[in-house]
Amino acid sequence: QVQLVESGGGLVQAGGSLRLSCAASGRTFRKYAMGWFRQAPGKEREFVAGITWNGGSTSYEASVKGRFTISRDNAKNTVYLQMNSLKPADTAVYYCAADGALSSNIRVGISLYDYWGQGTQVTVSS
Repeated sequence: QVQLVESGGGLVQAGGSLRLSCAASGRTFRKYAMGWFRQAPGKEREFVAGITWNGGSTSYEASVKGRFTISRDNAKNTVYLQMNSLKPADTAVYYCAADGALSSNIRVGISLYDYWGQGTQVTVSS
């Protein structure tokens, strides 16, 4: 069992930056691929970024590639999402999630992730 708690959201102007953190409980955290997802009002939740269990590989949704960076520190049981050059279209609730299948790949399907945080709001003003 893994419990996830996100932090770092807030209100920022377009072009600004935020760094989201996701703190995990449980010794198995380091075994899981991790993902960041987001859900804007009236839209479905979507994959944003993912990272393998050892940080060796990452994957990004096309609209955030080059602006967002996912990383993890297994010693601190934490995964991060550095968001730069933010746009109003990035406004959403951001969730971190753990892929409990112990896959060596990064999977983008929402239903494939077993553990979810409560989400943190990111609002980008124009």
